[in-house]
Amino acid sequence: MPSEPDPRVGVVVITHNRREELNRTLTALGQVPERPRVVVVDNASVDGTAASVRADFPWAELITPGTNLGAVGRNVGVEHLDTPYVAFCDDDTWWEPGSLRAAADALDACPHLAVITARIVVEPAGTEDPIVAELRDSPVRGLPGLPGPALGSFLAGASVVRRAAFREVGGFSSRLWLGGEEELLAADLAAAGWELCYLDALTVHHQASVLRDGDRRLHDGVRNTLWFTWLRRPWPAAVRRTGVVLRQMNPGRPAFGGVLAAVRGLPWVLRERRVLPPHVEARFLALEDAQRRSTARRYGR
Repeated sequence: MPSEPDPRVGVVVITHNRREELNRTLTALGQVPERPRVVVVDNASVDGTAASVRADFPWAELITPGTNLGAVGRNVGVEHLDTPYVAFCDDDTWWEPGSLRAAADALDACPHLAVITARIVVEPAGTEDPIVAELRDSPVRGLPGLPGPALGSFLAGASVVRRAAFREVGGFSSRLWLGGEEELLAADLAAAGWELCYLDALTVHHQASVLRDGDRRLHDGVRNTLWFTWLRRPWPAAVRRTGVVLRQMNPGRPAFGGVLAAVRGLPWVLRERRVLPPHVEARFLALEDAQRRSTARRYGR
């Protein structure tokens, strides 16, 4: 494995009140042979995260926006970098040595490719995340020449993006904040002519934080999935997908709160609704059966 730095890829890590998890992630990123520029966007932590980064990881470039931007913190990090490719990390994920270089090589070789998603290994068990099988078997049909299966969406904490494509479509939506925010961006990339794919040669490790707010994640995940569906899918498909989401929901307050929040957002959704072109809608149609059968990503069940 080459040991020299690779200037093609920078890394953006967003974090909020997870100092210890972030320390583990930064320690791992400091040891990869690519030696990427690493930008940490601290989403208004109050647990000493920023001070810890300054003291223990002075090589990391720290941004403190002063408020919790959610996924939009990644947009801030992308704007801070000037590398052609940007790898995303959550504060509980980290890239395996060599994966960033392999991602850059694949993106260099495929100019119409905007996003590559890696294999995800769950720690400390060292087992594959169940979602990996679905990524490998993706039914989406992409353009010829992709290095791996085409995808309809992606997992931000395990993906590398082409910076120019990301900026072209505006990055992550501030409306969605965090939780299932990738689907809207993925659709808009595809509508703009970009491809997304899975690449088995890349690996991200994920050790889920014990500090996550499960209720908030469920609420926002349900809301954002419905918003994306109503914003971009034709109405017959939107109705079908809404039914699937409602059937898969945990029948508790957070999930129903997500539905209510989605309904309250209908005025802006209808104002900004822009149906996907047929070739992109075909990608989401191809995923419908897999989404109905999926046990890897459910809304609380």
